[in-house]
Amino acid sequence: MKVLQFPLARVTLVFIVGIVFTYYTQPSPHLVFSSLFIAALFSAVAYFWCTQKPHHNRYFGLSIFGLAFAVGMSTQTIHTDAYQKNHFTQLPNILEQPHTFTIVLKEKLKNTANNQRYVALVNQVDSTKCSGKLLLHINKDRLHHSFIIGNRLQIQGSLYPNMAPKNPFQFDYGTYLKNKQIYGQLYTNATQIKKSFLIEKDIWYYAARIRNSIIDNLKKDGFKATELNVAVALLLGQQQDIDPEIIKDYQFAGAVHILSVSGLHIGFVLLFVTFILKPVPNNKKGSLLQLIVILYSLWLFGILAGLAPSVVRSVTMFSFVAIGQHLRRSVNRYHTLLVSILLILLVQPGFLFDVGFQLSYLALFFILWFHPLLSRLWEPKNKILKYIRDILSVSFAAQIGTLPLSLYYFHQFPGLFFITNLAIIPLTGFIMGLGVVVMILAYFDLCPNYLSKALEWCLFVIDKIIHTIASFEQFIIKDIPFNSVFLLGSYMLIISSILWFEKRRFQRMIAILVSVIFIQIALLWNKYDSTNQREWIVFNSNKNTFITERIGTKVTIFANDSLLKIGVKNQILNNYLVGNFSHLAAAKKIKNTAFFKGHTILIIDSIGIYPKQQQADILVLTQSPKINLDRLIQINHPKEIVADATNYKSFQERWKASCLKAKIPFHSTSEKGFYILN
Repeated sequence: MKVLQFPLARVTLVFIVGIVFTYYTQPSPHLVFSSLFIAALFSAVAYFWCTQKPHHNRYFGLSIFGLAFAVGMSTQTIHTDAYQKNHFTQLPNILEQPHTFTIVLKEKLKNTANNQRYVALVNQVDSTKCSGKLLLHINKDRLHHSFIIGNRLQIQGSLYPNMAPKNPFQFDYGTYLKNKQIYGQLYTNATQIKKSFLIEKDIWYYAARIRNSIIDNLKKDGFKATELNVAVALLLGQQQDIDPEIIKDYQFAGAVHILSVSGLHIGFVLLFVTFILKPVPNNKKGSLLQLIVILYSLWLFGILAGLAPSVVRSVTMFSFVAIGQHLRRSVNRYHTLLVSILLILLVQPGFLFDVGFQLSYLALFFILWFHPLLSRLWEPKNKILKYIRDILSVSFAAQIGTLPLSLYYFHQFPGLFFITNLAIIPLTGFIMGLGVVVMILAYFDLCPNYLSKALEWCLFVIDKIIHTIASFEQFIIKDIPFNSVFLLGSYMLIISSILWFEKRRFQRMIAILVSVIFIQIALLWNKYDSTNQREWIVFNSNKNTFITERIGTKVTIFANDSLLKIGVKNQILNNYLVGNFSHLAAAKKIKNTAFFKGHTILIIDSIGIYPKQQQADILVLTQSPKINLDRLIQINHPKEIVADATNYKSFQERWKASCLKAKIPFHSTSEKGFYILN
């Protein structure tokens, strides 16, 4: 692989390893910066030594790798907000106790059924100046209070920590927020908020104002809401108001990347701006003016799109392309890729743990590497056939490169992605060109009705195409079990196969065989490990009590009638089955007693009826039974008591006090998450 021959590739790889190492081990800042100083000192000594004795160059190379690793560690530490002395998490008793927060709204997020959501910057807690980001939830009411980016708010309330997943294999939203440097969540009602007349007018305020002006003017011109939300997602990267069913259609059709502003969109912006600037003279001053306008346009578009990781990646990449064109130098695509990764992670190392960032860079890398190889298989002379060949080869290269990671995160594969790309990419190009014109004119409220209606009609057509393709659900492979070992084995196989396809050598064939053997061993080990596992779980669910017993890959669910009818359609249960490579073997109604690995389990529901003389090792309380727990403890002598999330909080608090008095462990799934017995 030629890209690994570049020194910059190896330095970037070691730099990334330093970020990952620090992210998972979290060493103290003193240790990190001491390591950086020592690594820099060794590099300086090694450089001086190599100037005296050139045959010792390898020692200087090793010292550079050590320095790159230390820089990666330092970058991750510096950009971890929680280490800052004035961060709000450093205050004593900051969590779950009333405080007065002075905050500024920075970003609008997608609303939930009950709340408006914003990312907010903390300016002050009580009388203490602070910094940091939190997630603000404002309860919806009939008055429909409106807030804008830049509003300064004062809120009296309690800050809650980001919660860990409370069910097995559930999406870890707390870690997701932590990667975005959000370390707490604040809940309030609009009537309890004091809004200042002053507005923080920063770059985010002006970006939101531009977006809102465009949206308001298009609404005024009669642009339909459904198509407008798709246009805003497609052209401005804002998916807050788009219909979840539309997003689902795009996912099933393999076209969700269309809704996320990425290289496709930024490339169209670059082409559009370059076309507009054609009349500018191609001399030294004219070329510099073109470069400034292009860079300004790209980054302005990136800011309007919210500077998501995929947007930053794309804008950075095309900025280097524009600079290379200005300098009239041929830009090495791999160098551009590596420099953009290095620069982005130096400024924002948290992007490395963003799924969109990972997928976009993998897709781009495999397009640069694998697409030219695929193109050699068929070289038609007809322009239309060549265009179709390019769409198919680019789509296949990107899909192959991102497939293992997509399976790891999303556990599904859209089988009709070829047809989707053939159908919508030509139309997307036209929509992007037309959309940029419409958005610019709409901002100044000068957009002719025929242009906005043309864009609306195109979006209607593309939605219908996507919906039609997504309706063939038999081609959508769902619930594919896939763990990190399979992820590693899959990339070993893909990379070794492409290397062999690039140049057929015996050593590369051996690498393919080793990859296949690795995957086979992983499959056998996973089957052996799953077969020998047994566990009994009480899940954390507010609406229904449900318990599972897993013996190997066979899962039995114990629940009430309503949940038994839903079965694997229940997302919590489905995540558990996929994560454990298992299947639902039986569904039974919950009984008062259960037995597992020699443990006797007594289950009491809202009726409160149970065997009086039944001795139990574990007592499970569900549906808020009205019982005298102190008396039950004296009679049954349980070793542990479990209460699921269907119980009233007041009941759980009372039971917790009783267990504390009797010195019996108490497990509330609302607080600690699911209960497992294995």
